[in-house]
Formats: sequence, structure tokens, C-alpha cells
Amino acid sequence: MGPAPGNPSQKRFSGVLPPAALIFLVLVFVAGAIVTVDHKENLSILQLQPRRVAADEEPSRPAPPASDPHVDAVVAETPPAEEPGDMCENQCRAPGSEGLPRGIVQDKSNFEFESLGGNPERKEARAVKSLLAIPVGIKQKVVVDKLVSKFPAANFTVMLFHYDGAVDGWSDLPWSRRALHVAAADQTKWWFGKRFLHPDLVAEYDYVFLWDEDIEVDGFDPLRYIEIVRKEGLEISQPALDHRSQIHHRLTARARRGGAVHRRFYKTAGGGRCYGNSTGPPCTGWVEMMVPVFSRAAWRCAWRMIQNELVFAWGLDFKLGYCAQGDRSMNVGIVDSEYVLHRGISTLGDVGGGGGKTAKASSASTAADRYAVRLRSYTEMHIFNRRWKQAVAEDECWTDPYPQPPTATSKG
Repeated sequence: MGPAPGNPSQKRFSGVLPPAALIFLVLVFVAGAIVTVDHKENLSILQLQPRRVAADEEPSRPAPPASDPHVDAVVAETPPAEEPGDMCENQCRAPGSEGLPRGIVQDKSNFEFESLGGNPERKEARAVKSLLAIPVGIKQKVVVDKLVSKFPAANFTVMLFHYDGAVDGWSDLPWSRRALHVAAADQTKWWFGKRFLHPDLVAEYDYVFLWDEDIEVDGFDPLRYIEIVRKEGLEISQPALDHRSQIHHRLTARARRGGAVHRRFYKTAGGGRCYGNSTGPPCTGWVEMMVPVFSRAAWRCAWRMIQNELVFAWGLDFKLGYCAQGDRSMNVGIVDSEYVLHRGISTLGDVGGGGGKTAKASSASTAADRYAVRLRSYTEMHIFNRRWKQAVAEDECWTDPYPQPPTATSKG
């Protein structure tokens, strides 16, 4: 007897199972591959965007109370890190140089002559110099020649301001070719100084001598003068005036007691008294305007105080102590051991002579011109004082180091 016939339902199941199992396995494999790829992509996103993930996670942390002062202080004391771009943007650059690389900018200069040949980068070290600047007219040529000849060429650069325009008349003097000549008709020392002695142009000079032309220097040695000024720490100074000079304030007269320097003047009788407790001009901290000498730092300050159109600078002398780089009663002084004679010759306003006029008419015209000069000088002083008071009132960030008026006080 042969084998019994099989169950028809079993045959159908055994025939269907292998294909179904195959399909199921394929589906499981594909689903696993999709999950793996998606997991790898998520990891890549996490690696490429760590800051974004950190930022997304930040809100999940509990925020501190808004009223916690300790937290506020910590946040305030932890500024954000400065990016390289921000560092460049915050660099201070001089106006006009914003489009240039910093290393190519030269914001200072000097009055030294340069050779027209040779290698400009092969230079010997220059000696330390000071600057002598004088307004001159051809009528005072002899006096000026003697004055300039006292200042050694190795130590001083010379600049002449020709207020009469007569430049060629000086060419025969041996030092004329090494001097700088600037000509502008009927202008004053302070007009020239404001326009041609900018602090960035004279920054290489230790001292600026801004002198009148009618000065005799028989008792003056400029090198000894600078030595004394450095030793005494004088930022603003002047040589004492010989007693034969035209003297307007006794502080500037040469002290009879001897000594190298004096810084104050005593007057216990009459008007304008000066005592030991006097703290301001003209008792102490003051020089006159005919032969002032400024340190580099003092000139940088004083130049800014010169008003463009106030060409006689009256009133400026009483404020120069603010540029003394400290206590004006100590840093401003008169050098007695090196003194000069101020002749007091009136040259400004002498524009009315000649022109075919008679001597009497010319004299009258000259007197009228000089009177006009004197009148304008007083007017300028009032204008300057008014501007000073207004500037003090408007500048809320400025504190006056000398709150008392710079005048003599009553006896203690």
C-alpha cells in the first residue's frame, strides 16, 4: 500500500510560507537600513551645528530669578568675546588716515632740510634741537643778526616771520640759507605761530623760543639757558629782563639777589600787591609775551589756546599757567642768570610812513596806526577773557585747578 495522500491545507501553507518569509525579511532589512542612515545623518547634524544645539538646549535650563542682583553682576562682568573684526573696527585712527594701513602714516614732521641726492634711508642720527622763531622786519636786521648768531646751528633751527615781506634783504647773512623764511605782510608773531608752528610740526624740538625781534642778548647763552630750564623743571619760562629794559611787570625783571631762577615776586605796598600766599599771575606762574620759551608739551597746549583772529594774544599770558603740565607756581619761572635787554621798539602799525607824504604827515599817520594797534590789543583782551569765561561755564567735564581768580590776594 502506498503512502497516504497528504492534507490539502498543509500543502497550501508549505507552498506559501517561503515567499512570505522572504518578503518579511526584505522589509526588515530595508527598515533597518533606513533607521541607520537617519541616525548617521542626525549625528552629522549634531557635529556640524554644536552652537545651535547648545542654544536649543539652553532654554531647558531653569532661568535665574530676574531680581537676583548676584546674577546681574556676573552677567555684567562677563562681556562677550571680541571678534577679530571688532578689534579692527575699534582701533583709533587719525582723521584722514582711515583708508591707509597704519604703518604708512606719518602724522608729525619738522623743519629740517633734506639733501636732494643720496639714499634717504641712510641717515645719521640727528642731534636734539630746539626752535627759534622770530617775527622780523628789515629795519631791525642788525639786532636780529646778533640775536640769531648767539644760537648755535647744531642745536637750533631758525625760522623768520617776515612781516614786511623783505625776504631777499637777509640773504647776505651767513646763517640765512639755513633758516626758514615765511613772509606775510603786516602780521604778528602770534598770527604766524598759530599757522606755521602746529604742535605736530614742532614735535621734534625740545623747546620753542617764540621771541620778539628787539632783543639784545649780550648777557644770554642759549645752551646754558636750556640746561637751567631742564634742571629746574620749567615748562614755560623766559630769560629775566635787564633793568634797562622796557619792563611792564616786576616779576620779569632780573632779581638783584642773584641765583639762577625766581618764580614769584613780592610787593607789599601800592597797587597790585603780591604776597607769599599769592597763587596766580602776575605774582607767580607767569611770563610776559616778548621772550617766552615753551617745552614741547607746554607748546602743544598753548598753541590750542591761541585764537585765530586775536593776533596780539593779549590776555593769553594770564592763562599760560594752565599749560604748565602741573603746578604753575613751580613749572613757570624766570631765569636770572641768563638775561636779555628788551628794547621796546614799536614796529607793528608802522605802515603809514613814506608814500610821498611830508615828515609831519607821515608821523601823524604812524601815530594813528599805532593807536589803532593799541586799541585793538585791548579789545582782543576783553574778547579773549569773555571767551574763557564762556568756555569754563559750558564745559561741565572740566575742573579749574586754580578756582580762585589769578590775581594777588590780600595779606594773610
